[in-house]
Amino acid sequence: MESSRPKLLFLCFIFLASAASTTAHIAEYDEYWEKKAALARAASQAAYNPNPESVANTFNADVHREMDKAEVEHAIMNSTRRGLRGRKKKGGPCVATNPIDRCWRCRGDWNKNRKRLAKCARGFGRHTTGGLAGRFYVVTDPRDDDMVNPRKGTLRWGVIQNRPLWIIFAKDMIIRLSEELIVNSNKTIDGRGVNVRIANGAGITIQYVHNVILHSLHIQDITQGNGGLIRDSETHYGLRTRSDGDGISIFGSTNIWVDHVSMSNCGDGLIDAIMGSTAITISNSHFTQHNDVMLFGASDAYSPDALMQITVAFNHFGRGLVQRMPRYVTKREYSPDNVWKDWSWRSEGDLMRNGAFFVPSGRDPDKSTFDQKDLIKAKPGTFVARLTRYSGSLDCVRGQPC
Repeated sequence: MESSRPKLLFLCFIFLASAASTTAHIAEYDEYWEKKAALARAASQAAYNPNPESVANTFNADVHREMDKAEVEHAIMNSTRRGLRGRKKKGGPCVATNPIDRCWRCRGDWNKNRKRLAKCARGFGRHTTGGLAGRFYVVTDPRDDDMVNPRKGTLRWGVIQNRPLWIIFAKDMIIRLSEELIVNSNKTIDGRGVNVRIANGAGITIQYVHNVILHSLHIQDITQGNGGLIRDSETHYGLRTRSDGDGISIFGSTNIWVDHVSMSNCGDGLIDAIMGSTAITISNSHFTQHNDVMLFGASDAYSPDALMQITVAFNHFGRGLVQRMPRYVTKREYSPDNVWKDWSWRSEGDLMRNGAFFVPSGRDPDKSTFDQKDLIKAKPGTFVARLTRYSGSLDCVRGQPC
């Protein structure tokens, strides 16, 4: 689905609106939060790209180039190793089909060079580096039983630190968050090499911060938190109201990258991005068993959401999903024809199944006004399975390609 220029099926860049309160879930909006909100607004303005077409075109060019390379490699592999044709993907050679994965996933040394991942983001969240500038922090304790003074070794202790950290896990673990996990700036939560599940408790909140990577996590069966006193940094804690039950809530934040995350069955949305959040990429993730999947902005009335720019790429929208894949304001089916009839929306090569349909609107774009190098033909919808084949949290083994 595309706007006034040809764009790959999986890319969305969005200028949106939200009417949510600026104090959402903050019961005591003190000087600390006022300062964080002001810094977040400045960061949003700085991160906004006034030429989003250039980001889309660069992204599409990367996809075409890497897919062409992958097709050549696949042809060579078939001609020399025909005995592998019937083997399952787990037993066969590593195949990476999109530019994000090809940046790191087929390297056997990924565990010794984890921070290479920080160079691999694409789209509007391409400048996100997470905890690249910091040390590694290893989560050894799955408990989450102290919201104000979390013990060292827990995930909550790591995410509230004021310094950059690259957070990894010592072993497989299920973490039941007693209340929302409030992530501070400059953090990577990297679950590669183990099976990490955030489940049966509260979700992850990214509020008024910047530069966060979430990678290789399972987030499922998320419920509302009760609120109360919760620490959000080394130097501050405050009273919070009930959380909504979102799997990942991105609120007034910039440079956020969510990659290879598996999500299902959350109390509200799987991923919400509101209140002027921008410079976001959501990629290679797998979504199942949920009603309201993604919300980008909640109302046209919130003007700072005009800066919102989000790339949604290579994700698998799977079984049991109902709506909002994603929802972005203004949503055409919720609006009268006179609101969207002049928008230039086109579908090129999309594959419509199970009763899906698309209604074009506006005039056909005048392609003669564009430089031909900017006009990259969209890949057809039949490429979806190939590009999203390895979506979701990965089963990585140290010393081997993922």
